Amino acid sequence: MKKNQVDFVTLGCSKNLVDTESLMKQFEANGYHCVHDSKNPQGEIAVINTCGFIEAAKEESINTILEFVAAKKEGRLKRLYVMGCLSQRYQKELEQEIPEVDKFYGKFNYKQLLKDLGKEDVVTCDGLRHLTTPHHYAYIKIAEGCDRHCAYCAIPIMTGRHVSRPEEDILQEVRDLVTQGVVEFQVIAQELTYYGIDLDGKHHIAELISKMADIKGVKWIRLHYAYPNQFPLELLDVMREKKNVCRYLDIALQHISDNVLSRMHRHVTKAETIALLKTIRERVPGIHIRTTLMVGFPGETEEDFRELMDFVREQRFERMGAFTYSEEEGTYSAEHYKDDVPQEVKDRRLDELMALQQDISEEIEAAKVGKTMTVIIDRKEGPWYIGRTEFCSPDVDPEVLIPADEKPLHVGRFYQAKITGSEEFDLYATVV
Repeated sequence: MKKNQVDFVTLGCSKNLVDTESLMKQFEANGYHCVHDSKNPQGEIAVINTCGFIEAAKEESINTILEFVAAKKEGRLKRLYVMGCLSQRYQKELEQEIPEVDKFYGKFNYKQLLKDLGKEDVVTCDGLRHLTTPHHYAYIKIAEGCDRHCAYCAIPIMTGRHVSRPEEDILQEVRDLVTQGVVEFQVIAQELTYYGIDLDGKHHIAELISKMADIKGVKWIRLHYAYPNQFPLELLDVMREKKNVCRYLDIALQHISDNVLSRMHRHVTKAETIALLKTIRERVPGIHIRTTLMVGFPGETEEDFRELMDFVREQRFERMGAFTYSEEEGTYSAEHYKDDVPQEVKDRRLDELMALQQDISEEIEAAKVGKTMTVIIDRKEGPWYIGRTEFCSPDVDPEVLIPADEKPLHVGRFYQAKITGSEEFDLYATVV
């Protein structure tokens, strides 16, 4: 057990990762040595940042806590703290069920942990983070919370109303990170396109991204988690005109059948969704759209599902993830709908949808063979350098594999690479 070492574990989304990185910076300013997601935690203190989004995420969070409880019982750990979405929502229950945890914190009061250890919040570190990502890219969280209240979603229950960060704070954070060598920024929020609405009733996302793109040293900006209802179309002009704003948009659509969209409280129709996608593709030629879809929502008929399949076949999304509906207590759908689609039907629909997307993805990636693309190198792994194009977000999208024996490349640098081959999710290339 290493004295003054704190092991951090982050579960769930990149928004949680940003919170962990902020807390790690504060711990380091107080003289601690911090390690993130170590395969072999050896610190005397452990901090687990939990996710409570869906059943599978909750299970993973609980199992991780129990693993560390076992380590504490065996004397391999002195103190264990838990923070994040799961404990924000279920703090009382967790305190009763897992008393071995020294203290539970929520999503917003985690800095109290320092005070509970007899330490102070170091003001000069506010807004700074210990980056756990490779040195050349970082996540930038521009808002907390969500005002959308979709019928199935527990996130507003955990994170509260949408709160935009002040523009100048965000831009200053980007400038600070550029001085540390960060060149690529993944812009994240629960609902990116809502940015600014809580400040003065107007969308300010286009303005923010435009100013971010003008900061010297910012090479790539990628946008995550947009919403189709009241989408600010001026953002598309920024994406088209600013060369360092990647032609990539992560926009969760969830479904396409009007029956399901209405029951989900998505406040958007099939016709509006299709029109928006057409506009996005027309105004940003070559854009790669990532979406997330849900199957098995209460009341989803076989006809609704066939409509979803046809939609995916027609739209040919470059990137797509999907999951089955799981009932979340406290949500509108848990309280007002019967979870009436059997699990085996949900699973079959998910398999069918993902098999269709796999074929589409394979064809889209194969069409890149022979093209020369800009690639950023993320790491070296065995006989390969692993990189990404502007159309790929870290950890979720296809990667580009370049033979390491061709010539030495530098992690965090951009290269022109000719695509020589493709697999279902990855590309092979050689540096030009």
